[in-house]
Amino acid sequence: MKRLFVDANIFLRILATDDANQSARARSLLEDAEAGRIELVTGPPVLFEVAWTLRSRYGKSASDVLTILEALLGTPGLTITDDDRVREAIDLARKHGGDFADAYAAAMSQMMRCHGVATFNVRDFKRLGVSVWP
Repeated sequence: MKRLFVDANIFLRILATDDANQSARARSLLEDAEAGRIELVTGPPVLFEVAWTLRSRYGKSASDVLTILEALLGTPGLTITDDDRVREAIDLARKHGGDFADAYAAAMSQMMRCHGVATFNVRDFKRLGVSVWP
């Protein structure tokens, strides 16, 4: 079976529908995956880009972005690399009001048994319940 790595713009064309031709092609791609004709794969950097674009370009709230990312996790025929950490980051961000990318970094620091996160963004990481440096 053919496997394709999916870039952020595919998801964004489905979510934003601001280009009818690209939106139709992106939907077709996901329909093929759902039907088992192809396998799709994506990972956290793509999800960071989707989250950032939805917030900055399309004005979505942090809560809406988390809901959208959760929905992507349930897309039939789509594998998310580091799925467990992505889910944990969504949960952390929802629970503590943090940004998805920061929550992912916090989740990774916990998984890697770090003593904290080296950052100058102390306020946001403390809100996520992570020790910070300095």
